[in-house]
Amino acid sequence: MLPVLLFPQFDPVLVRIGPFAIRWYALAYIAGLLAGTWLVQRLAQRRPAVATPVQVGDFLTWATLGVVLGGRLGYVLFYQPGRFLAHPLEILEVWGGGMSFHGGMLGMAVAIVLFCWRTGIPVLGFADRIAVAAPIGLFLGRIANFINGELWGRPAPAWLPWAMIFPGEAAGPIPRHPSQLYQALLEGVVLFAVMLALAGRQRLRARFGLLTGAFLCGYAIARSIGELFRQPDAFLGFLLAGTTMGQWLSLPMLVAGLVLILRARPAADLAADPATA
Repeated sequence: MLPVLLFPQFDPVLVRIGPFAIRWYALAYIAGLLAGTWLVQRLAQRRPAVATPVQVGDFLTWATLGVVLGGRLGYVLFYQPGRFLAHPLEILEVWGGGMSFHGGMLGMAVAIVLFCWRTGIPVLGFADRIAVAAPIGLFLGRIANFINGELWGRPAPAWLPWAMIFPGEAAGPIPRHPSQLYQALLEGVVLFAVMLALAGRQRLRARFGLLTGAFLCGYAIARSIGELFRQPDAFLGFLLAGTTMGQWLSLPMLVAGLVLILRARPAADLAADPATA
């Protein structure tokens, strides 16, 4: 049997000043939002332009609220509604963990629609630019999961050289897949490379909704593959036919993404422009 790796026991707190602490997980959210805003400011100006850098900067507050509130409420509703119904004040304890990407995505969608409605920005065109930057946050979030030693993988075969033993009784002294890193690669690096490649073509940027659809499909596929190596939450376990909650929540994303791709058409004022054909 090959030797396995021991989890390096990172401190989940990056900096502690008196009663205040900055955690790696919070830093991942902040860094993802800031880096994403920087990228969207540049993408939004590419032809066809959909927003100004100032408008994108103004959206940062909306994005933060959408991701945090949506992520928390999504976790409450999708994963442990009974627990939080019995103890509603625990909903506010976000420092204790418990965020859902699918909920964060819905929160972001609401934020985009409301912001675009107020500012007169084309919703799908703006969403397309944000979709390109979204894998940055996904990558950083998965790295934070790894640092926290949470959401570890299923038991790994004896021949896997990078199998890892995670701390805690729940993980047990069993070599497991470091599934957080698998998901960081699939949902972050690979999906980001695909989205950048698509966004680099003007005729695809002109088809509002196509990039958003590509992201939804890409994430649904990447998440479903990653779930094959990730240990389901103990309070949920496996669902129908060995599937997981993450896979079921990704299914509507895949359907919505395909619909957006099939319906994507150039904006009315660009349809006749040969430069976008």
